[in-house]
Amino acid sequence: MKKAEIQTVRGTMKVDFYEEDAPIAVGNFIKLAKSGFYDGLTFHRVIPNFVIQGGCPEGTGRGGPGWTIQCELDGDNQYHDRGVLSMAHAGRNTGGSQFFICHSRSNTAHLDRNHTCFGKVVEGLEVIDGIREGDTINKIEIIED
Repeated sequence: MKKAEIQTVRGTMKVDFYEEDAPIAVGNFIKLAKSGFYDGLTFHRVIPNFVIQGGCPEGTGRGGPGWTIQCELDGDNQYHDRGVLSMAHAGRNTGGSQFFICHSRSNTAHLDRNHTCFGKVVEGLEVIDGIREGDTINKIEIIED
């Protein structure tokens, strides 16, 4: 099982991936993380009790890696609970590098089966609450068991 450590200025979040439900999104995220794409990028969008969003190379919410991936919305884990890692996009099948992590279920249920859930924070949930707009992603490390 592949996992990730998202190391930020506020602490580290450990993520378990949903490899069966979202192999395209997981593979894309791992490829970007291993290449160092996310190192030094910021959380450009932080909405309390909703999401923290990062992965934009421009820091504006408009940038990406230069390609898009298909949405994967049919798996068993496609629910935006607290700590869920999901693909941000500008419309169906336009995700690339931007991702968000959910603060709570109460304000994210409408995202179910509209955005691809591809992992969940299993350690460091408190880091989500501490992230502020402009905080840096120091590094994302991939751990392969």
